[in-house]
Amino acid sequence: MSLHVLPTRIAGAAENMAVDFLLLPRYPEKAAPRFRHYGWRTPAVTFGYSQKIGFVRQQLRLGEGERLEVCRRPTGGGVVDHRQDWTYALILPRGHPLEELRACESYRLVHETLAATLRAMAVPCRTKPAADSTPAEATPEKAPSTPASVCFERAEVHDVVHDATGAKIAGAAQKRNKHGLLFQGSIWKPAIGPAGIDWEHWAEIFPAALAVALGTDAEPVPWPELNEEEVSALTEQYSSPEWNEFR
Repeated sequence: MSLHVLPTRIAGAAENMAVDFLLLPRYPEKAAPRFRHYGWRTPAVTFGYSQKIGFVRQQLRLGEGERLEVCRRPTGGGVVDHRQDWTYALILPRGHPLEELRACESYRLVHETLAATLRAMAVPCRTKPAADSTPAEATPEKAPSTPASVCFERAEVHDVVHDATGAKIAGAAQKRNKHGLLFQGSIWKPAIGPAGIDWEHWAEIFPAALAVALGTDAEPVPWPELNEEEVSALTEQYSSPEWNEFR
């Protein structure tokens, strides 16, 4: 089954999180892995499912009059600033070989593919080996609720880092349930370096490289027919204080 590459969409933070989550149980072709890149309608920050809103607010660095959408993700991980990132989601159905791997192995495979693709675009980078990780108990799927949980301030095991500067380029968070695996990833554009890369070209070659890693090919597909009432209801839930502040 080909890796279905969905059209790029721009939405608010809560809607982006709702769509990512619904693409796991509600995608029409249940057996197909799917990939999407998306943008943000307004400046946004997302944070991991298990994090406390008080900690998140302490990390927000806002200029005078600056506002951010803040939304809890359905996945784990840390605080992610989306103002200068390239965001994507990889969704794998239950029983897919990558979905059946341990969390650290699925994290490693996706990021090794990402790093290799960046190197092909002349970005010197690598995945951070386990020997460099501190503290040892920190994992990609559930980062500790400490200042280290600000995503691009410190790399964890298998994150992508710049060879020359040591800056963290890419991180991600995962969620597994009975429907499969949701992998939400972010690339911090400033960490690439001042020269940057051609992001339109990246949007073509990265999913193609992921498809090869999954043992298939990449196939652009139209946007799926999701239940709009369900999308709206989950977007409203993800916008609510009950979801973002009181968990």
